[in-house]
Amino acid sequence: MSNNLVTVAYIAASALFILSLGGLANQESARKGNVYGIAGMLLAFVATALSADVTQYGLLTAVIIPGAIIGAIVASRVAMTSMPELVAILHSFVGLAAVLVGIGNYLQVGHGLTGVEETIHQIEIYLGVFIGAVTFTGSIIAFGKLKAIISSKPLMLPARHLLNIAMLVGSVVLGVQFMGVESPDGLKPLLIMTGIAGVLGLHLVAGIGGADMPVVISMLNSYSGWAAAAAGFMLSNDLLIITGALVGSSGAILSYIMCRAMNRSFISVILGGFGEGAGKSSGQSATQVTGEATSIDVEGTVELLNEAKSVIIVPGYGMAVAQAQHGVSDITKILRSRGVNVRFGIHPVAGRLPGHMNVLLAEAKVPYDIVLEMDEINEDFPETDVVLVIGANDTVNPSAMEDPNSPIAGMPVLEVWKSGTVIVMKRSLASGYAGVDNPLFYKENSEMLFGDAKKNIDAILGRLREESSTEKVLATV
Repeated sequence: MSNNLVTVAYIAASALFILSLGGLANQESARKGNVYGIAGMLLAFVATALSADVTQYGLLTAVIIPGAIIGAIVASRVAMTSMPELVAILHSFVGLAAVLVGIGNYLQVGHGLTGVEETIHQIEIYLGVFIGAVTFTGSIIAFGKLKAIISSKPLMLPARHLLNIAMLVGSVVLGVQFMGVESPDGLKPLLIMTGIAGVLGLHLVAGIGGADMPVVISMLNSYSGWAAAAAGFMLSNDLLIITGALVGSSGAILSYIMCRAMNRSFISVILGGFGEGAGKSSGQSATQVTGEATSIDVEGTVELLNEAKSVIIVPGYGMAVAQAQHGVSDITKILRSRGVNVRFGIHPVAGRLPGHMNVLLAEAKVPYDIVLEMDEINEDFPETDVVLVIGANDTVNPSAMEDPNSPIAGMPVLEVWKSGTVIVMKRSLASGYAGVDNPLFYKENSEMLFGDAKKNIDAILGRLREESSTEKVLATV
């Protein structure tokens, strides 16, 4: 394929990637956005493989086929609840690829660059390897925390910020040494910097608590994009530069939006300084949660739903783990057929990945128009008869608003306790992923429906179906 055709293919692929991001901006067009993204990547891959620069097709095939098989198997077997971990580990692959490309590009002879061009190229290599190494190790730590292999609590080493600064300064000093010598004499400082950057990425993410892990995943996504863009500069591949810039900028914007939704400092989170106890605390300990929780059974829950005119369902990670979304969808259909105003309230960081709940509900064919974001629905809770909280915890915790000493103080939450009755479906009274006790469980208008979410949802659905069948029989008599 000629260079002109490759350029045209790259332009078309870039347009498809932009359309993909636009489509993924809302639920109604998300499927189309995915199709655009797949088409763009396929076009980019084929154009690159058929370009004049690629000649070793045997080696290329030997690498691609096993990778495609492994990727297909992993993607087909991973559950939605494990998607955050998968995303984290895939980010690490991008980081590692950037490191290997950078080192390999530095050792490659015959660049034909001199003067300023050579200087710029060396800077590209150094920055690309640095970002890639941080992304690689940081993503592995994020994977370990999400997989519960590593504790979700932040690693609070003495003088940890000074340690991070020292590693950054060391990387800059090594960068000066790297730029001052000819290839391959700069390999030693490049490799030392790679090791330091790897430790920096590890320490940054280890210093972030579990409550902020959704932001970390988004930020690592941004890092992987910038690493890909740096690799594009090294390889003089325009499409890789564009794609990396799109991923890097969109990931950074999403991280900023999520930090605002959690009342977090964007800079503090990405620097590893925000984790447990990171709320706007005065240094005093959080208020001790006391009280006695009131439990309710399936029959009582059905009775409250039958009497309600308006219902809001707030899903969380517990619903994802139990795979209860299909039963929730069926309950929604029955209640709506009776004239009940049923809607869903989604917190920006519900689950452990942005859009986690939206994807699950879309999979269960819940209508898009009744799935509302926190800002759209928070004002409606005082006029709501029943709120059904399914596996959510931190995102409905009143201490974020009522306790200035709480680790999550100031974090915007779904104000479910302002409704007539709150039914919380959980296995126990245990704290959520952030490790913060929830006073919602002990409020006067809260009822706890203990047990597996799917079993309880199925039981509620069964009772509602029985009642609907009875009503139909009576209507025909």
